[in-house]
Amino acid sequence: EGKLKKTFIVLQGTSIYNSNMSIGKSQEKEQVMTLKNNGKKLLLAGLAAGAFLYWQDNALTVTQMTCTTMVPKAFHGYKILHISDLQNKMFGKNQERLIYKAECTAPDLIVITGDLIDRNRTDLDAAMDLIRGIVKLAPVYYVSGNHEHQSGYYEDLVELLTAEGVKVLDNGKSILERDGDTITLLGLADKRVNPHYGKILDMMCKGHEDDFKLLLCHRPELFADYVEREIPLVCCGHAHGGQIRLPFIGGLFAPNQGFFPKYTEGMHRAGKTSMAVSRGLGNSTFPFRIFNRPELVVITLYHKGETDYTETTTV
Repeated sequence: EGKLKKTFIVLQGTSIYNSNMSIGKSQEKEQVMTLKNNGKKLLLAGLAAGAFLYWQDNALTVTQMTCTTMVPKAFHGYKILHISDLQNKMFGKNQERLIYKAECTAPDLIVITGDLIDRNRTDLDAAMDLIRGIVKLAPVYYVSGNHEHQSGYYEDLVELLTAEGVKVLDNGKSILERDGDTITLLGLADKRVNPHYGKILDMMCKGHEDDFKLLLCHRPELFADYVEREIPLVCCGHAHGGQIRLPFIGGLFAPNQGFFPKYTEGMHRAGKTSMAVSRGLGNSTFPFRIFNRPELVVITLYHKGETDYTETTTV
């Protein structure tokens, strides 16, 4: 009887041991499966995040804006394509996607407000691929941003632009004529190399007080200076849309404006001045755009009384 009890106890112990072993192996399998599932989820999340960031950086939008202040009658319906902050960004081979998008806007005038190249990875070819495509669409006017001057390639770029027929308007002006009416086109070189920009702007405006003036410049943070001089329409960039845009808040950071900047996109109006700020096309120090897709801006001029202005964004 004692032997039977010992045998039973041994068999019972073996059974418990085997049962524990079975449970341990089952738990181990579950842990392995959990790790595999978590790994798959992380991989899918990483792929989704990568796809989202790629889409945000590469899916072009066209933003439609309007201006009615002091617009001459002959320029009613006149379309201005505003391009800013390419920063060497490529949109397809030889900028084909960007050029096609520009062509679809059917512009009467194309203006570029600086940072065609990036000081950190200067690529003149990327800029000139775009230029060679858009000079066929409409007259092109250009002013510099800070990156051209910081890159050390400003003079080379100006030479290339001029050779392609682009009118470089750094601290200069030009008169656009249409059926007897005129627009005075003004251009400011970037403030970084233009410390007396205010005096220069005053000189350029002198004698054109009653004209419709279109100012091309790089810096939106100088809006108060443009309003003071009662310039009807200003085109600028530089802010990159605030780089990361937060719902109900707007841009997170912009150069020379800091955190939660005021002027990062859209049309801003004060007094007799309307300022169109482009979110731009490329990136510089920070490599991503979030809720801030690259954009082309189209500004349509309407002679006052002909129509009310509207402002919409289309993909």
